[in-house]
Amino acid sequence: MAHKAGFVNIIGNPNVGKSTIMNALVGEKLSIITKKMQTTRHRIKGIVSGEDFQIVYSDTPGILKPNYKLQESMMKFVDSALVDADIILFVTDVIEQPDKNPDYIEKVRKSNMPVIVLINKIDLSNQDEVVKQFDYWTNIFPGADVFPISAQEKFNIEPIFDRILELLPEAPAFFPKDELTDKNERFFMQEIIREKILLNYQKEIPYSVEVEMEEFKEEEKIIRMRAVIYVSRDSQKGIIIGHQGKMLKRVGTDARKDAEEFFGKKIFMELYVKVAKEWRTQDNHLKKFGYDAI
Repeated sequence: MAHKAGFVNIIGNPNVGKSTIMNALVGEKLSIITKKMQTTRHRIKGIVSGEDFQIVYSDTPGILKPNYKLQESMMKFVDSALVDADIILFVTDVIEQPDKNPDYIEKVRKSNMPVIVLINKIDLSNQDEVVKQFDYWTNIFPGADVFPISAQEKFNIEPIFDRILELLPEAPAFFPKDELTDKNERFFMQEIIREKILLNYQKEIPYSVEVEMEEFKEEEKIIRMRAVIYVSRDSQKGIIIGHQGKMLKRVGTDARKDAEEFFGKKIFMELYVKVAKEWRTQDNHLKKFGYDAI
């Protein structure tokens, strides 16, 4: 049997469950998940390999109209996912307005790529509403496969995998078969810390934060690391640290627990907070944090 391989890129509006779907399809938590918009900032690949196939999934930031340079860079990741896809997983859900971002839906329609539409969060709806959504998206993407799913409950995920295997082109593997992702351990540690910031702080604070791993030393039984949390303004530094350092300690404790589970080793972590003035609009900072590369 011929070997199949290809890029399956996951796109959709913010908060529809793209990262949860990616993690369910890959079988590992590669993308951080919160209920806040713009949780995913980078394009993250998850690789699933078998004897005669390799699927390279890509999780992407939610589609939005950029207000500053960071968001422009995030949308470049989304645009690139339309260019190099072999299959597009277009994710919507039963909550959002179906006609949101019509210009981008038109881009997907004109991409000439096989499209699989996933209607997520059906556990939060009823049968009549799901049927209505199914009919709507079947009309928007004629010929596309439409799957009502619940990524949270892992309902109806397996048929997506089966259909992807059918649509994959014949090709050799793009990555070694034992690789799970294209990102390194430092990246995932930064994302774990950023997830805890998203969960522990309100309003603008989580969106003004970036995390950089300054040191990451892996020993036989322990990983020692030092990370810097960057904020946009001086006033945000005190909020991140909290009274007597309690908020920063909470972030560190939560991140360490997740990291020990992720890496399977003890973690020793030092966290610092620094100010990088308006980093979301500065090219030099964006480049430093990896937003120049697609």
